[in-house]
Amino acid sequence: MYALVDCNNFYASCERLFRPDLKDRPIVVLSNNDGCIVARSAEAKKLNIKMAVPLHQVQEIIDRENIAVFSSNYALYGDISARVMTILEQEAPSIEVYSIDEAFLDLSGLSTHHSLTDYGIRIRRRVQQDSGIQVCVGIAPTKTLAKLANHGAKQYPATQGVVDLSDRQRQRRLLKLLPVREVWGVGRRIAQRLQLQGINTALELADCDPAWIRNHYSVTLERTVRELNGLSCLEFDQQPPPRQQILCSRSFSKRITRYQDMHSAITQYCARAAEKLREQDGLARLVSVFIRTNPHSQSDPFYSNNACRLLPVPSADSRLLCQTALQLLKTLWKPDYRYMKAGIVLSDLYQPGCFQPTLFDHTESVSAKRLMQTMDLINNSGRGQLRFAGEMLGSGWQMQRNHLSPAYTTRWDQLPIARI
Repeated sequence: MYALVDCNNFYASCERLFRPDLKDRPIVVLSNNDGCIVARSAEAKKLNIKMAVPLHQVQEIIDRENIAVFSSNYALYGDISARVMTILEQEAPSIEVYSIDEAFLDLSGLSTHHSLTDYGIRIRRRVQQDSGIQVCVGIAPTKTLAKLANHGAKQYPATQGVVDLSDRQRQRRLLKLLPVREVWGVGRRIAQRLQLQGINTALELADCDPAWIRNHYSVTLERTVRELNGLSCLEFDQQPPPRQQILCSRSFSKRITRYQDMHSAITQYCARAAEKLREQDGLARLVSVFIRTNPHSQSDPFYSNNACRLLPVPSADSRLLCQTALQLLKTLWKPDYRYMKAGIVLSDLYQPGCFQPTLFDHTESVSAKRLMQTMDLINNSGRGQLRFAGEMLGSGWQMQRNHLSPAYTTRWDQLPIARI
């Protein structure tokens, strides 16, 4: 048995957490550079505001309906997510974090000692009380059914946020109500193909012959069909595999024309990528840099290029990685262009002790590792930041976040203050 715990309207809920004055007020959260809407509260959804729509297209509705607008506050969302996952770890034998606002719980053996519906209600109340975030819980014998159970818990208020699909007949009743496009793993194009063949609901997909699905679609969709019938085909990963590459890239808030600004951006992106690399205890051997102008501009010439370099020995030292990235940037840079975007990719990743250097290669020193550990410790403390001087060479290109809320939980100087 599995449970899928999914936070309701997570980004919007995080913004409301320290703002009781926003209760019942519509909220939208914007993408990088405040471009498009990437999250909506339940109240904003009722106003028919769509996902990924540019902000300027709905500005009239936002002004008329007094909708609260926020820039993406990744520090806040990441910290609240960690708190929710910690609570779930205390409530379940094992947990698989699926995304920033979702986690699968392994409930094997619990059904013989507990009512799974009561168990789901307890988890829901505990997360609400200890983190302030509302969640819905879907319980089923497979991950795919748990996903659909969670969808039902959100769609139907009578469920009180918990749906248990242990019973086969209840599974089929819910599958009959859901369109095939709602099934986890069925994308838009596959849903269209299925509908052309008369498969419109999740139940109709479940009743298909798995061999026929495999021959006409894929093994992946065959597994989905078997999961819809209660046969677990997806493994439970308590420890997700480390990423095979780390990308750090942003579009600039304004076009870059000076080399100093690009130098600053690449240094900052590389330093952030190196931090992510050390978070998963990894080492990178291949460093890649890319820059480009706006491909859709009618007035500016287009230029796009990338370069990469293989290090003799994998490293997680921000100094070496930044130095390599800046050397690559010099080979790419061309003046008289208006650059819109740049990024860095760290790939060919290794775990410590898994790369065999040659006799003449110099591995990372103990002092270099300690320096990076100290730097990360300070930067994660919430009390200050250590940055490379190259990050400060330019200004004005940083991501635009005009509606950014405070980092309530990760910075001492932005702690919420209660006045009595």
